[in-house]
Amino acid sequence: MSFLVALRSVAVLLTLLALAHTLRHGLAEPGVALAFGVLVVVGELSRWSGAEARETAPLGIAGALSYALLGQSGGQVSQHGVLQVVAVVAVAALLGCVPHVVRGCGATVDHLTRRVLTVAFAAVCFQPLYHRGRLLEWSGAAHVLLLLTLLVLTVLCDALLAAAMAHARTRWPFGPLLRDELRALLGIGSVVCATGVVMALAVGVVGLWALAVFSLPLLLTQLSFRRYAAVRATYRQTIASLARATEIAGYTPPGHARRVAALSREVGRELGLSEPQLTVLEYAALMHDIGQLSLVDPVPAGATTGLPAAEQRRIALLGGAVVRQTGVDNEVAVVVERQAAPYRDQPIGARIIRTVNAYEEKARAAGPGGPLRALEELRLATARDYQPEVVETLARVLMRQRGSATGPQGAQL
Repeated sequence: MSFLVALRSVAVLLTLLALAHTLRHGLAEPGVALAFGVLVVVGELSRWSGAEARETAPLGIAGALSYALLGQSGGQVSQHGVLQVVAVVAVAALLGCVPHVVRGCGATVDHLTRRVLTVAFAAVCFQPLYHRGRLLEWSGAAHVLLLLTLLVLTVLCDALLAAAMAHARTRWPFGPLLRDELRALLGIGSVVCATGVVMALAVGVVGLWALAVFSLPLLLTQLSFRRYAAVRATYRQTIASLARATEIAGYTPPGHARRVAALSREVGRELGLSEPQLTVLEYAALMHDIGQLSLVDPVPAGATTGLPAAEQRRIALLGGAVVRQTGVDNEVAVVVERQAAPYRDQPIGARIIRTVNAYEEKARAAGPGGPLRALEELRLATARDYQPEVVETLARVLMRQRGSATGPQGAQL
């Protein structure tokens, strides 16, 4: 957490320095600063995150970066510098975050930290060189290429910063976090870079009217993202409802599927699975017991771990068939139907679900001291049934949850 504190401190000190400098020397080109500030505020107000998506504010990001890379406005050389860019963007982003703070949505402090540091990076790379005349020889296509390169470097810096902050906050593996951030850049990141360049160039030629024109595509992109995320949220709720069928019918204990899904996702993240793999893992974990609906007589407490191997495989295959009929992704069905196979023949998602499900069942059945006893039984069965790496990763996750006192039921060691 010291890394997070250091980054936040740097962002706060930089913002205070920028505000002090701007207040002392006055606001250069107030109209331009106000226009970009309003754009950033609107972008932050429209920032949104769904249950399965990272927070996005493409309009706010594009507006802030285009202001950092603005050299001219309406054919006149701009007078603002690095510190004014930071001050305007920081104040605008803070104002735009107020509703999110009131609703308690998102990690606002870390969001503002990233915004200040990435905008400062872009402004430091461009403004001093431009005002010293070092970029005068870059004209036409070369100037566009320069702006695009600087924006790409800036969003890469932001992705690195986001992954590092998430790693410091959660202790999840840094590599997969960075990979997920970079994968996200291929979509919305490319749109932000292109729009940021176009905004900076258009304002330099025709003035501030260009902001209204080029803001529309990003607003439409944000609307499309919201609709997509709403569809994904509905999809997940449908899967969760299907998973509850075994609980309602009395085949499994209440909350069992949710606990297995939550713990499986934590283990998968600790093992370095990507975000799409974690989504498949979570869906399969929610539906891992759905094959029990085919049983005439329910298994006591829904604990399939103690059943003969052939019966476990039969239930798993029936569950996979049910999942395929629901129209869920085929990868989810494969994980469900392979969860009872020897771990060497399983995909990584099935290995995780089998291990976590067995832990949940054994810990619940053992009563007091059950978690430690369950882990010991899993370790003794790593020769065939459970992958040793998954079992040890589960133990680390449970220990961390015990330390933070936020683990799921049954996670207390």
